[in-house]
Amino acid sequence: MSRRYDCSDPTDRALGLREAASAVKRGEVVVLPTDTLYGVGADAFSPHAVKAVLDAKGRGRSMPSPVLIGSPTTLHGLVTGFPEVGWELVDAFWPGGLTIVAFHQPSLQWDLGETRGTVAVRMPLHPVAIELLNETGPMAVSSANRSGNPAATTVDEAVAQLGESVSVYLDGGPCPATLPSSIVDVTGGRPRLLREGALSLETLREVVPDLEGVN
Repeated sequence: MSRRYDCSDPTDRALGLREAASAVKRGEVVVLPTDTLYGVGADAFSPHAVKAVLDAKGRGRSMPSPVLIGSPTTLHGLVTGFPEVGWELVDAFWPGGLTIVAFHQPSLQWDLGETRGTVAVRMPLHPVAIELLNETGPMAVSSANRSGNPAATTVDEAVAQLGESVSVYLDGGPCPATLPSSIVDVTGGRPRLLREGALSLETLREVVPDLEGVN
Protein backbone atom coordinates (compact mmCIF):
# COMPACT_ATOMS: atom_id res chain seq x y z
CA MET A 1 0.00 0.00 0.00
CA SER A 2 1.36 3.41 -0.98
CA ARG A 3 2.23 5.93 1.73
CA ARG A 4 1.95 9.69 1.35
CA TYR A 5 3.71 12.36 3.41
CA ASP A 6 3.03 16.09 3.64
CA CYS A 7 6.42 17.80 3.43
CA SER A 8 4.98 21.13 4.61
CA ASP A 9 4.72 19.55 8.08
CA PRO A 10 8.22 19.18 9.63
CA THR A 11 7.41 15.93 11.41
CA ASP A 12 5.73 14.36 8.37
CA ARG A 13 8.55 15.57 6.14
CA ALA A 14 11.24 13.98 8.30
CA LEU A 15 9.30 10.71 8.47
CA GLY A 16 8.55 10.79 4.74
CA LEU A 17 12.17 11.37 3.80
CA ARG A 18 13.27 8.44 5.98
CA GLU A 19 10.60 6.19 4.50
CA ALA A 20 11.41 7.29 0.94
CA ALA A 21 15.14 6.74 1.40
CA SER A 22 14.50 3.28 2.86
CA ALA A 23 12.17 2.43 -0.03
CA VAL A 24 14.79 3.50 -2.59
CA LYS A 25 17.44 1.39 -0.87
CA ARG A 26 15.05 -1.59 -1.06
CA GLY A 27 14.72 -1.11 -4.81
CA GLU A 28 11.24 0.41 -4.66
CA VAL A 29 9.76 3.38 -6.53
CA VAL A 30 9.01 6.78 -4.99
CA VAL A 31 7.55 10.10 -6.15
CA LEU A 32 9.32 13.32 -5.21
CA PRO A 33 8.81 17.02 -5.91
CA THR A 34 11.32 18.97 -7.99
CA ASP A 35 11.59 22.58 -9.12
CA THR A 36 10.06 21.71 -12.50
CA LEU A 37 7.65 18.74 -12.31
CA TYR A 38 7.01 15.85 -9.94
CA GLY A 39 9.33 12.94 -10.59
CA VAL A 40 9.01 9.19 -10.19
CA GLY A 41 12.28 7.50 -9.42
CA ALA A 42 14.37 4.74 -7.90
CA ASP A 43 17.97 3.71 -7.28
CA ALA A 44 19.92 4.41 -10.48
CA PHE A 45 22.20 1.43 -9.83
CA SER A 46 19.43 -1.15 -9.47
CA PRO A 47 18.32 -2.47 -12.89
CA HIS A 48 15.21 -3.99 -11.28
CA ALA A 49 14.27 -0.65 -9.73
CA VAL A 50 14.89 1.28 -12.95
CA LYS A 51 12.68 -1.19 -14.82
CA ALA A 52 9.98 -0.62 -12.19
CA VAL A 53 10.11 3.12 -12.95
CA LEU A 54 9.74 2.49 -16.68
CA ASP A 55 6.92 0.01 -16.03
CA ALA A 56 5.10 2.50 -13.78
CA LYS A 57 5.22 5.03 -16.61
CA GLY A 58 4.36 2.52 -19.31
CA ARG A 59 7.59 3.41 -21.09
CA GLY A 60 10.10 1.19 -22.88
CA ARG A 61 13.89 1.05 -22.72
CA SER A 62 14.19 3.25 -25.81
CA MET A 63 13.39 6.26 -23.58
CA PRO A 64 15.85 5.86 -20.67
CA SER A 65 15.43 7.69 -17.38
CA PRO A 66 17.52 10.76 -16.55
CA VAL A 67 19.53 10.70 -13.33
CA LEU A 68 19.09 13.23 -10.52
CA ILE A 69 21.93 14.01 -8.10
CA GLY A 70 22.10 16.04 -4.91
CA SER A 71 25.45 17.75 -5.46
CA PRO A 72 27.53 18.84 -8.48
CA THR A 73 30.53 16.95 -7.06
CA THR A 74 28.65 13.67 -7.65
CA LEU A 75 29.05 14.33 -11.37
CA HIS A 76 32.76 13.47 -11.19
CA GLY A 77 31.96 9.82 -10.49
CA LEU A 78 29.29 9.50 -13.17
CA VAL A 79 30.65 11.07 -16.36
CA THR A 80 33.79 10.96 -18.46
CA GLY A 81 35.23 13.37 -21.02
CA PHE A 82 33.09 16.15 -19.56
CA PRO A 83 34.01 19.34 -21.45
CA GLU A 84 34.69 22.76 -19.99
CA VAL A 85 31.43 24.05 -21.46
CA GLY A 86 29.63 21.45 -19.38
CA TRP A 87 31.14 22.83 -16.18
CA GLU A 88 30.20 26.34 -17.26
CA LEU A 89 26.59 25.20 -17.58
CA VAL A 90 26.73 23.47 -14.20
CA ASP A 91 28.15 26.59 -12.54
CA ALA A 92 25.49 28.81 -14.09
CA PHE A 93 22.34 26.69 -13.83
CA TRP A 94 22.72 24.03 -11.14
CA PRO A 95 20.77 23.43 -9.07
CA GLY A 96 17.97 24.23 -11.48
CA GLY A 97 16.05 23.37 -14.62
CA LEU A 98 18.90 22.11 -16.80
CA THR A 99 19.60 18.49 -17.71
CA ILE A 100 23.01 17.77 -19.26
CA VAL A 101 23.67 14.77 -21.50
CA ALA A 102 27.24 13.47 -21.22
CA PHE A 103 29.17 10.23 -21.66
CA HIS A 104 28.90 8.08 -18.54
CA GLN A 105 31.79 6.28 -16.91
CA PRO A 106 32.06 2.90 -18.67
CA SER A 107 32.80 1.19 -15.34
CA LEU A 108 29.40 2.05 -13.85
CA GLN A 109 27.20 -0.93 -13.12
CA TRP A 110 23.81 0.40 -14.13
CA ASP A 111 21.19 -0.13 -16.81
CA LEU A 112 19.08 2.96 -17.47
CA GLY A 113 17.82 1.77 -20.86
CA GLU A 114 19.21 2.26 -24.34
CA THR A 115 21.54 5.18 -23.53
CA ARG A 116 24.29 4.51 -26.09
CA GLY A 117 26.91 5.23 -23.48
CA THR A 118 25.43 8.51 -22.31
CA VAL A 119 23.54 9.71 -19.26
CA ALA A 120 21.23 12.71 -18.78
CA VAL A 121 22.01 14.30 -15.39
CA ARG A 122 20.39 17.09 -13.38
CA MET A 123 20.58 18.62 -9.92
CA PRO A 124 17.10 19.90 -9.03
CA LEU A 125 16.49 23.11 -7.10
CA HIS A 126 14.16 21.69 -4.46
CA PRO A 127 15.09 21.12 -0.81
CA VAL A 128 13.07 17.90 -0.44
CA ALA A 129 14.59 16.40 -3.58
CA ILE A 130 18.13 17.40 -2.63
CA GLU A 131 17.77 16.02 0.89
CA LEU A 132 16.50 12.71 -0.44
CA LEU A 133 19.20 12.47 -3.12
CA ASN A 134 21.96 13.19 -0.62
CA GLU A 135 20.66 10.25 1.42
CA THR A 136 20.13 7.79 -1.45
CA GLY A 137 22.76 8.78 -4.00
CA PRO A 138 21.93 9.11 -7.71
CA MET A 139 18.37 8.23 -8.66
CA ALA A 140 16.86 7.41 -12.03
CA VAL A 141 13.99 9.90 -12.15
CA SER A 142 11.46 10.65 -14.88
CA SER A 143 8.33 12.80 -14.88
CA ALA A 144 5.63 11.34 -12.62
CA ASN A 145 3.02 10.49 -15.23
CA ARG A 146 1.96 7.65 -17.46
CA SER A 147 3.66 7.92 -20.83
CA GLY A 148 1.60 10.10 -23.17
CA ASN A 149 -0.33 11.78 -20.35
CA PRO A 150 0.19 15.29 -18.94
CA ALA A 151 3.10 15.62 -16.51
CA ALA A 152 2.18 15.89 -12.83
CA THR A 153 2.61 19.30 -11.19
CA THR A 154 0.96 18.18 -7.92
CA VAL A 155 1.22 14.99 -5.93
CA ASP A 156 -2.52 14.36 -6.46
CA GLU A 157 -1.93 14.25 -10.22
CA ALA A 158 0.94 11.81 -9.70
CA VAL A 159 -1.19 9.56 -7.45
CA ALA A 160 -4.02 9.57 -9.99
CA GLN A 161 -1.71 8.31 -12.74
CA LEU A 162 0.73 6.03 -10.91
CA GLY A 163 -1.34 4.69 -8.00
CA GLU A 164 0.01 1.67 -6.16
CA SER A 165 3.04 1.26 -8.44
CA VAL A 166 4.73 3.79 -6.12
CA SER A 167 5.69 2.95 -2.52
CA VAL A 168 6.11 6.49 -1.14
CA TYR A 169 4.73 9.84 -2.30
CA LEU A 170 6.43 12.99 -0.98
CA ASP A 171 4.00 15.90 -1.22
CA GLY A 172 5.93 19.15 -1.65
CA GLY A 173 2.94 21.19 -2.79
CA PRO A 174 2.42 22.45 -6.36
CA CYS A 175 5.59 22.60 -8.45
CA PRO A 176 6.86 26.15 -8.90
CA ALA A 177 7.31 25.59 -12.65
CA THR A 178 5.08 23.85 -15.16
CA LEU A 179 7.75 23.14 -17.78
CA PRO A 180 10.22 20.26 -17.81
CA SER A 181 13.92 20.94 -17.62
CA SER A 182 15.81 22.07 -20.69
CA ILE A 183 18.23 19.46 -22.06
CA VAL A 184 21.69 20.22 -23.45
CA ASP A 185 23.91 17.57 -25.05
CA VAL A 186 27.65 18.12 -24.52
CA THR A 187 28.84 14.86 -26.13
CA GLY A 188 29.61 16.42 -29.51
CA GLY A 189 32.01 19.03 -30.78
CA ARG A 190 29.41 21.74 -30.19
CA PRO A 191 26.84 21.80 -27.38
CA ARG A 192 23.32 21.19 -28.64
CA LEU A 193 19.92 22.00 -27.14
CA LEU A 194 17.76 18.88 -27.31
CA ARG A 195 14.73 20.31 -25.51
CA GLU A 196 13.82 23.87 -24.61
CA GLY A 197 11.96 23.88 -21.30
CA ALA A 198 12.46 25.74 -18.03
CA LEU A 199 15.46 27.59 -19.50
CA SER A 200 15.14 29.34 -22.86
CA LEU A 201 17.67 29.09 -25.67
CA GLU A 202 18.45 32.78 -25.17
CA THR A 203 19.15 32.30 -21.45
CA LEU A 204 21.44 29.35 -22.12
CA ARG A 205 23.29 31.24 -24.84
CA GLU A 206 24.23 33.91 -22.29
CA VAL A 207 26.60 31.27 -20.93
CA VAL A 208 27.21 29.20 -24.10
CA PRO A 209 26.98 31.59 -27.07
CA ASP A 210 27.55 28.87 -29.68
CA LEU A 211 24.82 26.58 -28.33
CA GLU A 212 23.06 24.91 -31.24
CA GLY A 213 19.29 25.27 -31.11
CA VAL A 214 16.62 22.60 -31.41
CA ASN A 215 16.25 21.42 -34.99
